[in-house]
Amino acid sequence: MPELNATESTTREMNPADQPPTFRTRITELFDTRLPIVASGLQWLSNADYVAAAAHAGIIGFITAASFAELDDLRREIRRCRELADGKPFGVNISMLPKLAKGDRVDAVVDLVCDEGVRFVETAGRNPEPYLPRLHAAGIKVLHKVPTVRHARSAQAAGVDAITVVGAECGGHPGTELIGTMVQVALAARDLTVPLIAAGGIATGAQLVAALALGADGVAIGTRFLVAEEIWAHPDYKARLIAAQETDTALVMESLKNTVRALRNDTTDTVRKIEIEAGGDLETLMPHIAGRIGRQAYESGNTRHGILSLGQSVAFADQVEPLNNIVCRLEAEARIALEQLDKKCSR
Repeated sequence: MPELNATESTTREMNPADQPPTFRTRITELFDTRLPIVASGLQWLSNADYVAAAAHAGIIGFITAASFAELDDLRREIRRCRELADGKPFGVNISMLPKLAKGDRVDAVVDLVCDEGVRFVETAGRNPEPYLPRLHAAGIKVLHKVPTVRHARSAQAAGVDAITVVGAECGGHPGTELIGTMVQVALAARDLTVPLIAAGGIATGAQLVAALALGADGVAIGTRFLVAEEIWAHPDYKARLIAAQETDTALVMESLKNTVRALRNDTTDTVRKIEIEAGGDLETLMPHIAGRIGRQAYESGNTRHGILSLGQSVAFADQVEPLNNIVCRLEAEARIALEQLDKKCSR
């Protein structure tokens, strides 16, 4: 095989559909994708443009249902994505609050995705078991995201079709135990029989190869894809990510037992101070952690305010480019990693 340069500008012209598959795993078989990569749902950001771009790049993405205030808007977005994806696979992310709360609409969203003929659903939060009979009856495969191996065992027992286990490095919700991805994946691979996806700090092709070596069937990526052209957020937001280092995140909301890893900014500093002084006082914290503030940051590019979910793998976000290019770079990096392993193992 000729030597590959993962950063060559020629990746701009690469079409994943024209390339022979580098991997075939239970995840590529489950989702009917070229690569065992999941573009995890990104609150406010995973719309039809981004998710369809993932489909054309040979991976699967998920529209975030919680990004749409009205169910009719979500329905229109699903239909728009179906048209843009041109028959390629995509799904819908359904975030389930840890406890039933006022305004919870999971039942309505489940009914909607079943009605719309969605093939794949990504769930996170509380146990999806009550919704599995309806989803499976509609022919929908369910990928459930968990923060610990203990939760993974429960999800498997409930009957989900695949499981994503996230490590402490991930953006968003890493759980309260904060166990690193290397340990999580190795433990999960030892216990689970359903397809396993590794997540948390993964942003390179070499890490994909490492995750497969640990026993995973694929990886989930969020932070690395935030600088994709198809992400609608303000250019100044993406510029901030490109300038960021792996040390530019902070853990907040631990006092609420709802830990979030986010971009370190004025808001995370304020929230951490409040948590130290007032503990888990939701009423005091809410003016700072409300989701609308984060959405405003994406719109304005002012990254000083809002809880902006971000993983430590932001260190690998080096330029704004089409999602297809990022995926092509990941695949080229993975091939290089495989070549390097082959050389080392044949010595």
